[in-house]
Amino acid sequence: MIRFIIIIVLFFAMLALSPLLIDEKGYILIAMGETIIELTVLSASILFMLFAISAFVIFKMLRGGFNISFKAWRTVAFAGRKRGIANFNKGLTAYMLEDYQNAEQLFAKSAEPAKRQQSAYLLAAAASAKQQLDANTNHYLALLEEVSAKNSDSDIASVIVKIKLLMNQGRSEAYAKARALIDENHKQIGHDVRLLALEIDLCLIEKRFEAAVSCLTSARKQKSIANDVMQAWEEKAYYGAFNDIITKQDQTSLQAYWKALDRKTKQREAVLFSYCQILAEQNITDPLINIITPILNKQPSVRFLKHLRTLPIKQSESLLAIAQKHLHNDKHNAKWLSCLGHLAVMCEQWSMAEKAFRSLLKLEANHQVKQYDKQDLQAFAKALMEEEQHKAANEVWVKVNDWQNDKN
Repeated sequence: MIRFIIIIVLFFAMLALSPLLIDEKGYILIAMGETIIELTVLSASILFMLFAISAFVIFKMLRGGFNISFKAWRTVAFAGRKRGIANFNKGLTAYMLEDYQNAEQLFAKSAEPAKRQQSAYLLAAAASAKQQLDANTNHYLALLEEVSAKNSDSDIASVIVKIKLLMNQGRSEAYAKARALIDENHKQIGHDVRLLALEIDLCLIEKRFEAAVSCLTSARKQKSIANDVMQAWEEKAYYGAFNDIITKQDQTSLQAYWKALDRKTKQREAVLFSYCQILAEQNITDPLINIITPILNKQPSVRFLKHLRTLPIKQSESLLAIAQKHLHNDKHNAKWLSCLGHLAVMCEQWSMAEKAFRSLLKLEANHQVKQYDKQDLQAFAKALMEEEQHKAANEVWVKVNDWQNDKN
């Protein structure tokens, strides 16, 4: 535009100067072979200006035409990709709205046109997994494998998603494929906590408990893993490891394995609970009592006491004495009344159990808060039934049902 304005200004400047050139015209002679062209300076200047303006206008028109043609070609050439991207975005929206069937179709349709094969096939597999369509999930994972094979860069995030999708199918064939993927990327386990977590979960599913225990050492160093997740892993892994040893070997091997654990590990509640559970199930009483006694003599947590009542301890008379000692100092202590009641049920001392649970239920009237739970009520009802107090037992069972309804 600026150049055009300059040309116009020059044109009008020539017009303004043209009267001065009329008296002194001057001549321009152009000879090309036998052709001779004779022009005055004024006419030559005017022709040059007209030529410059015409050339500028023609250039602009041609340039605009080329731009329009290129834009039209680009629109036609990339129309498929635009539709693919639009379908991919619609698929994301459908997935967020939990319309997994539509999302799966949109992702599958958009994979090639949108040039987003990895993301589209992963999301399509995830959408089909939400519908529990294992065949479709495996199909998309196979397509993803083909795409990944062409790409030299291994995307660990994609690998993790594939492993999760396979493990969620809950089939032995899928677990085998997940194991193969983990083993292929085994070097990444120490660097990626997500892959480490999947390794532990898969080891527990495969009942490779000692392998899971060895992975827990690395998992404890990861601050991003929640404590409740760690406890759940430890409980399953160590219970499985203890059970394998006592089943496949003997009691001596189990106790040797326990002694070989470091002090901090043995003090972890999940590990301790698992060991106590195995000892109680195998009726190995003396080592079990020796472990529980020093803990009860102190001030154990409510969690420990709640776990203690689930153990099938056959001979718990010495533990009863410890609970009674704590109640002697604080006879209205809810956690020790509950503990005493459950230990008495284990020893089949029904009268003692009845008195302990009655005292526990009376605390509700004093504190206006329930100091007992469903397991306490069930044990209380059992003690009453054994004492043939059927009416009172039925009343307690009504409380159990009410408790269950309140929770629901």
